[in-house]
Amino acid sequence: MYVRTYGDVGPLVVVLHGGPGAPGSAAGLARGLAVGFRVHEPFQRGSGEEPLTVARHVADLHGLVEALPDRPALVGWSWGAMLALAYAAEHPRTVGPLVVVGSGTFTRVARERMGRILDERMGSELRRRLDRLEAELPDPDRRLAALADLLGPLYDYEPTGPTGEVEADADAHRQTWEDMVRLQDQGTYPAALSSIRSPVLMIHGAYDPHPGGMIRASLQPWLPWLEYRELERCGHSPWRERWAREEFFAVVREWLTRHLETHQG
Repeated sequence: MYVRTYGDVGPLVVVLHGGPGAPGSAAGLARGLAVGFRVHEPFQRGSGEEPLTVARHVADLHGLVEALPDRPALVGWSWGAMLALAYAAEHPRTVGPLVVVGSGTFTRVARERMGRILDERMGSELRRRLDRLEAELPDPDRRLAALADLLGPLYDYEPTGPTGEVEADADAHRQTWEDMVRLQDQGTYPAALSSIRSPVLMIHGAYDPHPGGMIRASLQPWLPWLEYRELERCGHSPWRERWAREEFFAVVREWLTRHLETHQG
């Protein structure tokens, strides 16, 4: 597992990128937390001979966590938020506090609501461009990257800059997400999250098409101590949002510092 590191002092934090299959997509989040924390940003396993599953990603992450000198906090974004929760459910004694940012959906009804939100925001020109995408970009990795760029304005409120370099992996995205949906349909998630023992902070942008309130409601029966914070004028990537960036980092740093004092060492 390739891992980028940031910061020289402070408690350990592992930042988990989104996608699935979008390594590098949380680099701005990792850099922003490097003030006061030692941050590790692992690139999750890509597609290859072995089919990708949630369990495979959890096992890979466990290998990294076991090699660290302290129990880290996990800060996951989008799909990475789901991975952080899945990992903490499988290994509840190896990690400290969890911050889940712009979490993906854990129920079919929330996925359907997300689809309606995106549909309502989509104009006719964007629909035409999406219809042409497969013919224009037959390579699935390039097509996934282009799709993310086209849909970006539907996810962002007022971003301050580009997402940065992301290595799109379409097969990793498809295999991992299909397995997560399968696990949800058979009832494994979100019920498995009841074994988590860490404090959990969920942060969501009010403009994020991922329906924060519905996702929160689906998690609370299994995580009744879940703390929820919704940021106004904020989309799916709070660290990139003009109006929410400072508040986002202030909230995360304060919360992590307070909870890591009792969970590390």
